[in-house]
Amino acid sequence: MDIDMKARMKGTTTVGLICSDGVVLASDSRATADTYIASSDAKKVWKIDDNIGMTIAGGVGDAQELVRIMRVQNEIYKMNEGRPLSPKSANSLFSIILNDNKWAPYYVQLIVGGIDADGNPGLYSLDPFGGYSDEKTFTSTGSGSPVAMGVLEVNYKKNINVKEGMKLAAKAIATAMKRDSATGDNIMVVTITERGYSEYTGKEVEKALSEK
Repeated sequence: MDIDMKARMKGTTTVGLICSDGVVLASDSRATADTYIASSDAKKVWKIDDNIGMTIAGGVGDAQELVRIMRVQNEIYKMNEGRPLSPKSANSLFSIILNDNKWAPYYVQLIVGGIDADGNPGLYSLDPFGGYSDEKTFTSTGSGSPVAMGVLEVNYKKNINVKEGMKLAAKAIATAMKRDSATGDNIMVVTITERGYSEYTGKEVEKALSEK
């Protein structure tokens, strides 16, 4: 990998959590190019449908192209089947796309999360070559992920609900922002439950962090 590509891949922290009633995804909003802060308002959690979302880390253009591909594939699936893709199906499709392009890869690391038609939560982590893991608790990507994983390891509890998961995800990102210079600025938290897809930023996240 050349120096420029290494620079493109550096920076960010995203997390995903399995909860008893859904899935929580979260990220910071800083985009970096080597030591340069290219943006303080980068969007790193994307909605695919009301039941599924994804986080992105790595090359911005590559990641945004994958978001577009998955949205189109989801709409085609809905027209044929009358329902959106499940997290498992979306993960499988991403795995195929990434592996098929491994000789000219998408420089990304993804988290795919959401609920299926029966309300069961699913969470997957994918590498640039299509390898994936089916996460049963939590996961994290990006340069700040070692810090975030430490917070999740200590505080995650079995059967945590979405409200508690939202607070924990925000705390993991906030802690990474303190220790990783390529992670920073703002926090976005997304919850995906049977009630739908909801985004939280700004004061809503600050409130979650301040709650005991």
